[in-house]
Amino acid sequence: MKTLILDGYNLFYRARFSGIKDGETTTIFNFFRGLRLLVENLESDKIFLVLEGYPKKRKEQFVEYKAQRVYDNGDNFREQRKKIVGYLEKYFPIQIVKHSDYECDDIVAYFARLHESQGHDVTVVSTDTDFIQLITDNIKLYNPIKKEFLLKPDYDYVLFKSLTGDGADNIDGFPGIGNKRAEALCKDYDKLTSFLNEGNNRDKLKLNQDLIGFHSLPIEDIDSIEYRSVPNNSDWDELNKEFTNLKFYSLVNKTAWTKFTNTFQKYFNS
Repeated sequence: MKTLILDGYNLFYRARFSGIKDGETTTIFNFFRGLRLLVENLESDKIFLVLEGYPKKRKEQFVEYKAQRVYDNGDNFREQRKKIVGYLEKYFPIQIVKHSDYECDDIVAYFARLHESQGHDVTVVSTDTDFIQLITDNIKLYNPIKKEFLLKPDYDYVLFKSLTGDGADNIDGFPGIGNKRAEALCKDYDKLTSFLNEGNNRDKLKLNQDLIGFHSLPIEDIDSIEYRSVPNNSDWDELNKEFTNLKFYSLVNKTAWTKFTNTFQKYFNS
């Protein structure tokens, strides 16, 4: 069995800033054009798309977590995301999941490891390098921009990133620690121990590791994961009308539309 797990928010942002630019439908068009190619190229038996929740635990640990981010809704991005999710729920054989108190990353990690434990080969799709820590013989990470699978480094990736920091999440690294020195510390226990014995380095490293590493879900939180309904089949003619109204002509012309619907219909038929 093969399981495909899509980092929803990551793909929404990729669609927002790639491909055709056409105002307040850009994200919708680019998302569905890219989705077909991903599903076609990364064959699977089941598909999950994980939505973003609030980083409750990380905010409790570090109030400045992601605090530097400024939300821009100038292209009506929020509404475009809602429309994408609405179309997915109504027409596509994709299981949408979310937990209100966890980031997408933690839920992706939970499902990836769960399905690996059930003997599935798992592919995670995201440009977020945090998922490198998930890579095993049975869990792969696919970068949809580079169109390649990423390799697992020969050192502890969470330790490495905890040393260098993560500007995207407002996590400071250690002064003077770049990629080369961080990699060297990851590979030399004695040097790492000596470094951690300096000042408050040990406490800072632990906090960074807690912020960067994926959080395990206790049973009560597993039980409260939200599963959106999945249709038993799709009314492709109705979706074609929706896309036509949005002027997605390169998606709905006869040849392209046949490829589009065939890509997803087989999941309903299986």
